[in-house]
Amino acid sequence: MQAALRRFFDGDVWYSFRTSPVAIVAAAIAFVCVFCAVFADWVAPHNPFDLASLELADSRLPPAWLEGGTTKYLLGTDDQGRDILSALMYGARISLFVGLASVALSVLLGVGLGLLSGFVGGKTDAFIMRVCDVMLSFPAILIALLIDGVGRVMFPNAHETLAFAVLILAISLSGWVQYARTVRGSTLVERHKEYVQAARVVGVSPARIMLRHVLPNVMGPVLVLATIQVASAIIIEATLSFLGVGVPPTQPSLGTLIRVGNDFLFSGEWWITIFPGVVLVLIALSVNLLGDWLRDALNPRLR
Repeated sequence: MQAALRRFFDGDVWYSFRTSPVAIVAAAIAFVCVFCAVFADWVAPHNPFDLASLELADSRLPPAWLEGGTTKYLLGTDDQGRDILSALMYGARISLFVGLASVALSVLLGVGLGLLSGFVGGKTDAFIMRVCDVMLSFPAILIALLIDGVGRVMFPNAHETLAFAVLILAISLSGWVQYARTVRGSTLVERHKEYVQAARVVGVSPARIMLRHVLPNVMGPVLVLATIQVASAIIIEATLSFLGVGVPPTQPSLGTLIRVGNDFLFSGEWWITIFPGVVLVLIALSVNLLGDWLRDALNPRLR
């Protein structure tokens, strides 16, 4: 373990990170957002979803630095008296969970189909690529809306867990195509190299060749793409929640908070929607910047 850590800190990736101010700032912002989201139960000053602790008399209070604000609610309150700062932490947790889970499922599906398509070829390759072409002809948000809508029609009284599963599936099925096409292109190159031919000569099964030999050599671009796609998945989830077809109302995410605050934007309570929007932008921007840095760090031509 110590040897692995020593090799990492002596490697090119860590050197690229510590010499890039943009990557350091983006990592710091992402760390703060993730930390507050994961440990919201301990970090948040209030529990915004505990109905017993809500006070309607404290609704629509401005941030603490404005007239009428109080230090009890640093970023103000919404129309139900919920602390905006606490709601942001709990909402970011849901958005991050949905984004990471959907990207993980997209990677699993896309890498598997791309590896199979590139290694087997023939009719299997043609069929999978035609499915990818069909999926690419529709916008990702439209596919997610369609699948999420069908899931809600089929399971109108679904439990919250099933509603989350439908949402994650909807986002995953709109994002697996890029992984499949990326892995297929890399696999087409790798399958003709000497180490693959040597494995075939000694009698290694095709499945073992794909999983043990080809897969580790095509995962570099996938990691970069997955990092960038996390931000896209979070934005798609926020869009669906803003439209009212995302996470359940009892577990609001950043998109739901923005939708709720949008009703009060022109009445003067701008903080109800502005702060969730700022947090969403910070998360997406920091993740995208980290993805750009990782792409350059893993590119040997740029070292």
